[in-house]
Amino acid sequence: MRSLAFNIAYWLLSIVYASAAAFAALAPGRGATSWIIRRYVKRMVQAMRLLAGIRLQVRGRERLPSGAFIIASKHQSWGDGFATYDQFDDLAFVTGDHLEKFPLLGAVLRKLGAIVVNNCGGREAREALKDRAADAHAAGRRILIYPEGNLARVGEKFRYRSGVWRMYRDFDMPVVPLATNLGLFWPQEEFRKTPGTATLEFLDPIPTGLGKEEFLARLEAAVEEKTAQLVAEATSRPVTPAVRVLAPDEAARAAQAPA
Repeated sequence: MRSLAFNIAYWLLSIVYASAAAFAALAPGRGATSWIIRRYVKRMVQAMRLLAGIRLQVRGRERLPSGAFIIASKHQSWGDGFATYDQFDDLAFVTGDHLEKFPLLGAVLRKLGAIVVNNCGGREAREALKDRAADAHAAGRRILIYPEGNLARVGEKFRYRSGVWRMYRDFDMPVVPLATNLGLFWPQEEFRKTPGTATLEFLDPIPTGLGKEEFLARLEAAVEEKTAQLVAEATSRPVTPAVRVLAPDEAARAAQAPA
């Protein structure tokens, strides 16, 4: 019943606030749209707690640097975006173009200054990431990115992609790794929700100036190790490293390759 109640609330809230945000997007600037989306996020986090029974605890806020920075987060759940966005007053975020298939959402994303890139990657996606992230950086906004580019099941991980390193290099901004175990309670896009206390933990910032390989290795180690620890803490099981699996685009290319 909890899952049903939450999912009804999820769609009702999404329809109402998306409609209001689309109307607000007609106004100059992004102030009105941003205010509505912040209200939407707060209502969704409340619904997670009151209806689904999923409480959030956030650790490591004292580690956040002053000024603009990049948040590189593990992505196990559709709830990740709500949980993280709720921690900041103004957050730019990188998202796949699959969200633009929902009516009205494309206009809202553009008004918010979201960084929308092609899910399949490639040069077009890299250029879009560079250009739109530059706009967010110029405005002094914090930027949220999921470096794996896909929702991962608990206990799995994808290859960490280089887009986050390109922003780190080009904008000379520190990167804050973010670990989470929310996927235990709201797995990926699933209907089923499990009551409990989920944890988000901001980790020590990665200072600027590292090369690509060193940066990505350091980021992946920090996010994956802490995520495994959070999963173990919530389940009372031993810490188990995540298993690397092929991302959907990698699996598709592998399937098309000649035998």
